[in-house]
Amino acid sequence: MLKIAYHPIFKHPLPSGHRFPMEKYDLLPKQLLHEGTCTQENFFEPDLPEMSNILAVHNEEYVTDLLELSVEKRAARKIGFPLSKELIQRELIIADGTMKACDYALKYGIAMNIAGGTHHAYTNHGEAFCLLNDQAIAARYLQKEKGIKKILIIDLDVHQGNGTAEIFQEDASVFTFSMHGKNNYPFRKETSDLDIELADHTKDKEYLDLLKQILPDLIAEEKPEFIFYLSGVDILSTDKLGKLGCTIDGCKERDRFVLQTCHDLKIPVQVSMGGGYSPDIKIILEAHANTFRLAQKIYF
Repeated sequence: MLKIAYHPIFKHPLPSGHRFPMEKYDLLPKQLLHEGTCTQENFFEPDLPEMSNILAVHNEEYVTDLLELSVEKRAARKIGFPLSKELIQRELIIADGTMKACDYALKYGIAMNIAGGTHHAYTNHGEAFCLLNDQAIAARYLQKEKGIKKILIIDLDVHQGNGTAEIFQEDASVFTFSMHGKNNYPFRKETSDLDIELADHTKDKEYLDLLKQILPDLIAEEKPEFIFYLSGVDILSTDKLGKLGCTIDGCKERDRFVLQTCHDLKIPVQVSMGGGYSPDIKIILEAHANTFRLAQKIYF
C-alpha cells in the first residue's frame, strides 16, 4: 500500500501576500482523495521526532536557536519565512514524516511525503524556505536504525540541493545527485557528488535524454540500498522561480522514469515533493498529483 505523510500543520498559514504557495499542501491530498488515487488509508500523520535524529545532521547550537526562536536576524532573513513556534514544529513534523516514510518504503518499496524536500537547509543554517533537511535527517536515520550502508539522493528540483551537498560533502556513504537550472538559485552553488547544470529554457527532450542517460549508469556504479527522490515540479516552463522549459507531460515522464527504475531494480525509494511555484495553483497540483498517480500505477 502506498503510504503518504500528511499533517494539517503542513498548511501552516503565512502572512498575507507571502509568495510561498502553502495552499498546495492542503489541496493536494483533497485532490488525490477526490479523484480516487488515494483513500484515507493511504495517509499517515507524523509527529514530533526524537531530537537525536535532528542532531545527527544539524548543529546543536542552530537547532537550539530555532527552538528558542533566537536565530540572528540576518540568518532568519535568509530562511525567508517569519519564524514562529508553529513553523519550527512544522519543520520537525515534516522530518518525522520523511523518516517514517522510509520505514514504509522498506516495507512496500515506496512511500511519500506531501511536504519535504527541504534541500537548502545546511548543517548549521537554513535558507530559501528550508530550516531542517528532511531527506538528510532520514538518511542518517536509515544508517543508524536500519543498517543501510549506501544511499543515493536524486534531487530533480530546479534549484540545486546546496544544503544536502554540504551535509554529505565528506561522506562517501551518501551520494548526492542534483540536476538543476544553471542560472537558478542558489547563485553560489555547493559541490554535489554529481551536478548536472541545465541552460535556461531547457525543454523536455534534452532534459529527459540526459536523465535517462545518466541515472541507470549512476545506480549501477554506486549500488545504493536506498534512494531518496526530490520531485520538485519547478522545472515547468510556467514556474515563476524556475528558468527551465519543461511541460507537465515532460515532468510526468521524468517521474515515471525515476520511479520505474527504482521499482525494476527493487531499490526502496522515499519521495518528497520539493518546489512548485507556477502562478496557477491548478498547474502545481496537476504536476504533483502525477507523481502520486504514477507511484500507485507502478507499485500497486
